[in-house]
Amino acid sequence: MPDISLTIQRFATLSLASLLIATGSGQAPATDVEALLQRQTQELMDAVAAGDHGPWTRYLHDQVLYAAEDGSTKTKVQLLDELRPLPKNVWGKLRVTRFRAVIHGGTAITSYVAEEDEGYYGQTIHARYLTTDTWITSPDGWRLIATHITALRDDPPAVTLPASKLDDYVGVYTLTADLTYTIRRGPDGLTGERTGRKPETLKVEVPDCLFVPGQPRLRKIFQRDAAGHITGFVERRETWDIAWHRSKRSVPGRPA
Repeated sequence: MPDISLTIQRFATLSLASLLIATGSGQAPATDVEALLQRQTQELMDAVAAGDHGPWTRYLHDQVLYAAEDGSTKTKVQLLDELRPLPKNVWGKLRVTRFRAVIHGGTAITSYVAEEDEGYYGQTIHARYLTTDTWITSPDGWRLIATHITALRDDPPAVTLPASKLDDYVGVYTLTADLTYTIRRGPDGLTGERTGRKPETLKVEVPDCLFVPGQPRLRKIFQRDAAGHITGFVERRETWDIAWHRSKRSVPGRPA
């Protein structure tokens, strides 16, 4: 007669093994891990304005590599040293949005947008930061080992100029003999068209500074001669410029 206790023990062992396989070798389901990491991430964000070291000390791995939005990299010691309460007349709040996580065993990659509202001496400003975090498991739980932050940009406010002022920018601008950028004015304002590309809307940030909606990193800065006539523009992306020169050619479809 078979040993019933041994049979029960074997069945329990097999059932436990099946459960471990189904849940990822004993780890919590991915949905539970994602919810946990989102909660811990929000705790970190809530601690920033108050300068609260508690969550940052607890959740940061001792070997964390933190790449900030200004291009600098920081250690855990450096981060904690910089974490201080906001000064008087300044308040802030960070909300974690668009959170998602990809789990690879004991490693998790998370992505989210930190929406920041900040009160600055009576005025309120808003900023957004796209962040990618890497978490690893430890005997004390999930710990943040790496962070990379990118400040998201928005289009600047546009101003309205009279048609006569907009007409100053109308013309053909050349980069090479075969590559041109043509600016036209229509009922709705200015458009620009580069050789081989579709027309794009142009907005005025300030006089002689134009931008394309949806491309907040770029500006078209117009240059003038001593008499005030436009001679061309530089296409500026952060710190570098590409110079376009105004051609004597007339805009196609427009009287010379």
